[in-house]
Parts: sequence; structure tokens; C-alpha cells
Amino acid sequence: QVQLVESGGGLVQAGDSLRLSCAASASTFINVVMGWFRQAPGKEREFVGALWWSTIVTWYADSVKGRFTISRDNAKNTVYLQMNNLKPEDTAVYYCAARYYRGGYVRDALDYNYWGQGTQVTVSS
Repeated sequence: QVQLVESGGGLVQAGDSLRLSCAASASTFINVVMGWFRQAPGKEREFVGALWWSTIVTWYADSVKGRFTISRDNAKNTVYLQMNNLKPEDTAVYYCAARYYRGGYVRDALDYNYWGQGTQVTVSS
């Protein structure tokens, strides 16, 4: 069982930065992948990025590569999504998610069993 609590959303202007946090509780983080997804109004939930907790390997969507960075603080059991140079098209509800991982594809939301409550990020132009 994994519980996730997100924080850090808000209203910013284009070009600004924002950091989202996801505090996780789990019996073990071995073979856990932490993912970030987002969903804009009227659109499907889309993959933003993911981090393999034990190896710190990361994956990113092309739309955020070079602007967003995922990291984790092992002592705090927290994963972060640092978002730089935000654009209006980044506006969405952002979700933290977790899954147990044995290799392969990490971008499908259906493979994630645990979800945070979501946090709104709004980027004005």
C-alpha cells in the first residue's frame, strides 16, 4: 500500500517556476516508480515524467523535457517535480502516482495503482 499527498500547486505567469511535492508512505520503495501526470480540462490524463526510486532513473514526456526535473529526497520519502519556464499549455491538475515496477513501459496511467489527490497548476500568459 502506498499513500501519496501532493502540495505546491498555484497560479504563476509564463516563464515562472514552480515545484510540486509528493510525500509518499510505503513499506518499501524498492521497485517503486513514482510518476507525474497531468490533466487539462477536456483532455485525457497525460504522462509528464517518472522516477525509479531505487535507481533514480528518470523518464520525461517530450513536451517537458529540458524544463521539468523529477528528483527525490530519500530521507523525507518525497518526490519533487521542478517545473521551469512554465507555459500556458502546462496548465492542468497535476497528479503524483506510484506503481511497483519490473521493467518496461512507465508512461501508461493505467499501470499506476496509487494516486495523489491532485494539485492545480495555472500558468497565465
